[in-house]
Amino acid sequence: MSSMLAVFSDNHFMKKALQEAQIAFEEGEVPVGAVVVCENRIIAKAHNQTERLTDVTAHAEILAITSAAEYLGSKYLNECTVYVTLEPCVMCAGALAWAQIGRIVYGANDDSKGFMRFGKRILHPKTKVEFGILMEECSNLLKSFFKNKR
Repeated sequence: MSSMLAVFSDNHFMKKALQEAQIAFEEGEVPVGAVVVCENRIIAKAHNQTERLTDVTAHAEILAITSAAEYLGSKYLNECTVYVTLEPCVMCAGALAWAQIGRIVYGANDDSKGFMRFGKRILHPKTKVEFGILMEECSNLLKSFFKNKR
């Protein structure tokens, strides 16, 4: 019997990012989660921790980049994909550009703070971008969080 490597879909990894977002939600953080995948394996996962760490830069993507770089022993993540439940902000897009991330996949759009307001030129030229993966689930978690805050 031959062993086959399971190849997971974007939906699979976005569900893992959603699990991270749910943790943030339960901790009273804006529910954004991120996972970094390299060679079909999650090498880092994180969720927003700006309240817990009293740090405006403690976004899910930033924490995931740091963890992935530490895991790989490299500041460059050009062979990796980041799955994030919300379109990265300009700060996170800049960090992803410096990390030379290979691919960004996000769920919900962020029309007010998302990097796409400025276009893909903010990213590394080789970075691929896909969006709308599990968009409804990602959006609903955010809407639910902010509805409870009001």
